[in-house]
Amino acid sequence: MLEEKIGLVAVDERQRTAQLAWLALILTPAMGATRTWRAMKRLGEPERLFAASLTELEGLGMPANSAQFVFDGKARKAAEEEWSRVQENGGMILTPSDDAYPERLREIYDPPAVLWVRGDVSLLARPGIAVVGTRHPSTYGAGMAEVLSRDLSARRLVILSGMARGVDTAAHKGALAARGKTVAVWGTGIDVIYPKENKRLAEQIVESGGAIVSEYPLGTFPAPQNFPIRNRILSGMSVGVLVIEAGEHSGTRITARLATEQNRDVYAVPGNVTNQNAWGPNTLIKQGAKLTATWEDVWEDLPTQVRLQLEDEIGVAAGDESKPVESASLFNETRLSEHERAVLERLRQDEAMQLDELIEQLEGQLGSSEIFTALFELELAGLVRQLPGKNYIRTM
Repeated sequence: MLEEKIGLVAVDERQRTAQLAWLALILTPAMGATRTWRAMKRLGEPERLFAASLTELEGLGMPANSAQFVFDGKARKAAEEEWSRVQENGGMILTPSDDAYPERLREIYDPPAVLWVRGDVSLLARPGIAVVGTRHPSTYGAGMAEVLSRDLSARRLVILSGMARGVDTAAHKGALAARGKTVAVWGTGIDVIYPKENKRLAEQIVESGGAIVSEYPLGTFPAPQNFPIRNRILSGMSVGVLVIEAGEHSGTRITARLATEQNRDVYAVPGNVTNQNAWGPNTLIKQGAKLTATWEDVWEDLPTQVRLQLEDEIGVAAGDESKPVESASLFNETRLSEHERAVLERLRQDEAMQLDELIEQLEGQLGSSEIFTALFELELAGLVRQLPGKNYIRTM
């Protein structure tokens, strides 16, 4: 029994040393992900890094100053300090030495050498759809992002996005509304929330069993160049990328291109041709992306193995595999009052309605005070959202 315990401790210690080795290299000056992967392949076993001579380190293809940094023990010290800070912040380190490292990421051209994670790390290996788009969506774009994410999440697909303003934020909120799982891939350290107004959203993602992922060390600030680079992780971890509103020159277009290069499916929601942000998805559709209007358009195009896995999970969760899956909703509309139902039926998901217009449409059926009360209750239920200028839009 004692030998078994010693064996377990030895395995754990070797694993920790291997993780520290990957972390040490990525924190070494002039060593990026590509050089780190190359060095590790030549080294064979990551834990050998700390015992290598200076000549051996240079033989791994490392620049002279990088090799010296490792040989002097500075790299290991930096790795151990970062490790401690990560644990203090409630996070963890994931490296290619770990079984939990997502296999889909191993397939891409330049996978990250280290991932910093907060939340449920197992989600990174689950089938997911990356939902991306402009930071300045129309009401229609934000609504589609939220609805599609909600419906796909309800069917056990993980929703991946970057937690930026606009479409990303709507996508995460849609997944949360369905009580599903969502993963935010950041271009900052996992302790640096960006944008700051999404602090509560970040907390909700982790609290709901989701995850926050980054390939950047703690304290990394939101440098503009980080975000296009992180997009390869978004597309790499997913089985497909869903584009909702994007301009001609945007990070979303980069993500779609990366998805194609990584042999991932690309889906796009068609947009109004008079809207400049419709250029991206409409062009992608012309180039072969799957035109997407409902969750079914994504579902029927999923790889067969993925769809069968998810259908099996849905059946088990429902307790009856023959039972059809209903659209995601936190609330049963049969519980709505007549007034609430009347107001909800007038509102749309793709276009906001001004309060005066709503009152005019319901004139003779409901008084203004009854409409105000119904709107208040619907907002509390999450079925309606108020926009600036007393405009209202249906969320489900």
